[in-house]
Amino acid sequence: MFRRDAFGRFDPDDFVTARGTPSRRHLLTGLAASGLLLAAPPVLAQRLWTNPVFAADPFSLGVASGDPAEDGFVIWTKLAPEPLAEHGGMPMRGVEVSWEVAEDEGFTRVLQRGTGLARPELGHAVHVEVTGLQPDRFYAYRFTCGGVRSPIGRARTFPAAGAAVEAMRFGVVGCQRYEDGFFTAFRHAAEERFDFIYHYGDYIYEYRTIRPGDRPLTVARVMPGDPDEIYALSDYRRRYALYKLDPDLQAAHASAPWLVSFDDHEIDNNWAGAISEEAGVPPEIFALRRAAGFQAWYEHMPLRRSALPNGPAIQAYRRFRYGELARIDVLDTRQFRSDQPCGDGWQVGCAEALAPERTMLGPAQEAWLRDGFRLPPPRWTVLAQQVMMMRLDSAPEIGTARYHMDKWDGAAAARRRLFDALGEAGVVNTVVLTGDIHQNWAGELKADFDDAGSATVGVEFVATSISSGGDGAPMTRAGRVGLQKNPHIRYFNNQRGYLRHSVGRDRWQADYRVLDRVSEKGAGVATAASFVVEAGRRGLRPA
Repeated sequence: MFRRDAFGRFDPDDFVTARGTPSRRHLLTGLAASGLLLAAPPVLAQRLWTNPVFAADPFSLGVASGDPAEDGFVIWTKLAPEPLAEHGGMPMRGVEVSWEVAEDEGFTRVLQRGTGLARPELGHAVHVEVTGLQPDRFYAYRFTCGGVRSPIGRARTFPAAGAAVEAMRFGVVGCQRYEDGFFTAFRHAAEERFDFIYHYGDYIYEYRTIRPGDRPLTVARVMPGDPDEIYALSDYRRRYALYKLDPDLQAAHASAPWLVSFDDHEIDNNWAGAISEEAGVPPEIFALRRAAGFQAWYEHMPLRRSALPNGPAIQAYRRFRYGELARIDVLDTRQFRSDQPCGDGWQVGCAEALAPERTMLGPAQEAWLRDGFRLPPPRWTVLAQQVMMMRLDSAPEIGTARYHMDKWDGAAAARRRLFDALGEAGVVNTVVLTGDIHQNWAGELKADFDDAGSATVGVEFVATSISSGGDGAPMTRAGRVGLQKNPHIRYFNNQRGYLRHSVGRDRWQADYRVLDRVSEKGAGVATAASFVVEAGRRGLRPA
């Protein structure tokens, strides 16, 4: 289940001479449009490794599909016969990889085939943008290189925009710290055979490895070697390779197309815009780390060429339509946000968090989202993002409020602008999908969180982690405080797992799927709670 493609766009210098000579970017864009950038080696004098012979499986990191459209999707793989070695064990030459897309997993009805170029500049990753397929269908795909065939992946096209659709089923996953536990939840998610999976971020963690005895929390498995915190592209690549070697994670990628986003740990804990969490790091130096992290993220995710990083910048927010049933806006709450106020973390009485200029999305993304609300309305408006949007007062004392500055509570004016935009556009049936905090939460988004009787503008489902935080427990002291102090919040759970969403025209059901442990392999999964949203009724109730 692998896919390949020469991702045509490279993004070097961006200059235009005084005489108006086209910039190199414009030249490459033109070559890509004409197909020359993806063509044979003579065009760009690309040195190829012809007739490759691998000492081990070049598809050791699995395959994936993503970013579905009504006529196609992206299929991905990355050649790495020695995934933890320098360059994944690959020579510094391009390699042609063949791909096929079929109607069946036996590949008796192959619909499309081609070749793509795995380039050393992108770590021998392959991103193929498949088009020309029928909407609302499942397809099988695979790759071949050097006589070795990849596993088979399962992709799908989304229903055509405006098409009548009765149902969709998808999962929400994220936060998978390697040392904290096994990725068993991914295996269970794969067995669901979802229409798609949304990954909200924290695919890797950038920290130095944790060993038994470093902390009270159980260390379920130790990263090989003794890796320190990662900064360079080669370090990020090796960390992704380690995570992607996990068979349960590979199974989830192969089971369905993914809509991927990033949160903070793909770069640096709690980074905000141009600001590193680490004190004393100049923005221009942090930009180098962002560039390395974004390139590694792109190389390892099933993303389109439009997401190819431009140095420390990447286009990650984007829009999907699932027929007329749902519009899914994947947001970026890291790259354009204001720095966290009052020194970040839990704060009492932080007036700076209320400043009107504070933002989570940045002006351009806010405008893009606002314009989207004015498009022909779907049945369900879905905002797929990273950090908790509803207010969360965690102070155990009555009469005292404490909010976390890395969440939307740290940019209250931005949240107000978003809620106002929903109201001005007359948007109903709004569902927000969130992760980040390694816990399950469910609640309502209120026009005024100080007034429990104020209008509900949408609901929010917060998915727990795959492994981050270790085994966990159904309830904690902080969870009890959260439920007591925040009447708009209806559910809390501190176990690991994923969210399953079953959506129809009139009813949305969210099932909190949890594991009793991640410190050992093979734990079973169960539904801890289920909640329902009825179309036209702005609130949630137990199923």
